[in-house]
Amino acid sequence: MIGDWLANIYLWTKSLHVISILAWMAGLFYLPRLYVHHTEQTVPGTEMDTVFQMMERKLLKLIMNPAMIASWVFGLMLVFTPGIVDWTSLWPYTKGAAVLAMTWVHMWLASHRHDFVNGDFKLSGRTYRWMNELPTVLMIIIVFSVILRF
Repeated sequence: MIGDWLANIYLWTKSLHVISILAWMAGLFYLPRLYVHHTEQTVPGTEMDTVFQMMERKLLKLIMNPAMIASWVFGLMLVFTPGIVDWTSLWPYTKGAAVLAMTWVHMWLASHRHDFVNGDFKLSGRTYRWMNELPTVLMIIIVFSVILRF
């Protein structure tokens, strides 16, 4: 059965989930900082603009997107592992809501990369600084939810 198989690989799944989360979070912390500097220190069409675009594209496509997908896959494997989630507790729902919000932040950041590609620096560095704080708040909610299991 699938439940038995998931139970047998539980520690591997959990380890891979933590690794993928670490990579995803690193990107979620770094990409908005790149956007701050891109917005405040470059002009569309310059060499520096091209360098920032390359850094942002590679971070998103080569690290963040695969890490987010892996986080979701391994997280769902954990959810479906028998005996891991107590659905009568509040914590799976607070974690789930925070993970959905974290995914929204990822998608929001990805959508704003296209602004830089189009040479349309719509938002201020201050906006990206604020968006840099949101993953931290969500991470705190997730960690407390999982560790304290309230």
